Amino acid sequence: MSLEELIQKCKKNERKAQAELYRTFSPVLFGICLKYSSNKTEAEDNLHDSFMTIYEKIGQYKSKGSFEGWLKRITVNTVLQKYRKKEYLNAVTENTEDIVEVEQEDADISLQTLLGYIQELPTKYRTTFNLYVLDGHSHKEISELLGTTVGTSKSNLARARSILKEKIETKTVQSIVGILIFGLENT
Repeated sequence: MSLEELIQKCKKNERKAQAELYRTFSPVLFGICLKYSSNKTEAEDNLHDSFMTIYEKIGQYKSKGSFEGWLKRITVNTVLQKYRKKEYLNAVTENTEDIVEVEQEDADISLQTLLGYIQELPTKYRTTFNLYVLDGHSHKEISELLGTTVGTSKSNLARARSILKEKIETKTVQSIVGILIFGLENT
């Protein structure tokens, strides 16, 4: 079945087509949900909610532009709307003058470890970090998406970077201590 046929059948609420749509696109959309969630279970819930929204709104898709892009946009918006309702993204008052940059050169850290650290961030910091760093949105766009101010977006990003830098530095120190301890035992 072609993608266009699949979309048309989903618009008619055909369950087999919806199941096929889920099988086809859930891996990609789960990755997005995982990026914005604090753990796998929350990501699974977000994926479920996203597909419910997709099934509900698929009639609005007009076959203009990438269907996968449309699905991704629905997924991100569904997850962000869920967090907005829970008020995870309330404004914070922090000094944004000290922007912390996390340099990849500063530490030898795996992508999996870094993603784990990102997932551990509080929701407001993780969401802002993902939108800015991973998705390339501006602070103005983020403030519009999250219903906050540009200053809050900048502050949340600075705090997220600060937390990540601290975790990376702690991991690096632990690695060095481990090398020193175990390296000395082998001599």
